[in-house]
Amino acid sequence: MKFKIALKATAIALALGASCAASANALDDVKSRGTLVCGTLGTSEPFSFQDPKTRQVVGYEVDLCQEIADHLGVKLEIKMIAVAARIPELVAGRVDVVAANLGWSPDRAQQIDYSYADYVSPQKILIRSSDADTLKTPADLSGKRVSAVSGSSSEAGAKRLIPNVTTVTFKDPPTSYLALQQNKVSGFVGSELMLLKFEQESRKTGSKTQMIDKPLFTEPWGIGVRKGEKELLAEVNDTLAQLEASQKAQAIFDKWFGKDTKFYTKRTFKFEEIKG
Repeated sequence: MKFKIALKATAIALALGASCAASANALDDVKSRGTLVCGTLGTSEPFSFQDPKTRQVVGYEVDLCQEIADHLGVKLEIKMIAVAARIPELVAGRVDVVAANLGWSPDRAQQIDYSYADYVSPQKILIRSSDADTLKTPADLSGKRVSAVSGSSSEAGAKRLIPNVTTVTFKDPPTSYLALQQNKVSGFVGSELMLLKFEQESRKTGSKTQMIDKPLFTEPWGIGVRKGEKELLAEVNDTLAQLEASQKAQAIFDKWFGKDTKFYTKRTFKFEEIKG
């Protein structure tokens, strides 16, 4: 009898626990915990990367996560995640938000919710300069092999937009770039600024590379929030809206992409709703 009572009590406890977990509010969890866990890559300068002097993860997306944490009155915890793990980590609740070069796509928008656009990225193709005479447009890579980061929108875009292309995927940008240097692929597909870094590196060592001028496609990026977490999403968007209104959004952009940086580019977008 005692054993049956114990089993019944355990079942009730488990049911109550499951009910609480199912009805948990992500915003309440963040505030009660006192910490916002932000998933980011840590390998994509200047968006998120390890500072060689401090070994701390810094960058444009890290600063945005810090602004959200400050807005909520909590501490920020950065968790480095792989490109392919971005959505699984978010859905499983191991991170509260994802700020990790997260390009918007209809498929992803069915799995997670997106904040306002926090960046707009031309996706381009990096090639060896020795191939520049024959590879002038993305279409010229038809039937060839290109590298991309596994699970990235660059991989999906290459498959969708380059006829008969073979995509060779890797876990991170450096290994994708190495494949190009080792002549294993004819091109490396990625965000323009990420490819710019590798293009600059190639001027010092390895085979010289350059980007094809015409973008493969252009995509807005946003901060990912678990599907249905409307309160947390509203706070994230409120943070971005305040940054835009106060012009701090421009200041953060200039910190990482301004004239005094190696990633100089003009800001041609605003923090606003992504219209798919």
